[in-house]
Amino acid sequence: MEPPLLLKITYVQPDGTCRQVQARAGVSLMEAAVRANVEGIEAKCRGNCACVTCHVYIDPQWSAVMGAPGAMEESMLDFAEGAETRSRLSCQVRINSRCEGLIVIVPAEQRVIGL
Repeated sequence: MEPPLLLKITYVQPDGTCRQVQARAGVSLMEAAVRANVEGIEAKCRGNCACVTCHVYIDPQWSAVMGAPGAMEESMLDFAEGAETRSRLSCQVRINSRCEGLIVIVPAEQRVIGL
């Protein structure tokens, strides 16, 4: 049995500091961040797409690799402060073998709007 594929993912904080983590293919960006204690990824709903405390920005050039957000994720993003077209809920983004070098930006605020 082969060992799990580890990929380098970089989380960029609002102040520009970077935290590079190694994550297994198949886990979510949120799980990788929580395991590595990445600041700004609270994941209060533990990956159930029921909050926006794992909101991140992903460069649009990675859209084909990461896939498009589902309807439930898109509707939850309406509650994320600073949401834009590159916004994703990191609990809904699965790391795959093509994610080596992915850069994820943590928003300055992880506040929920209207809840």
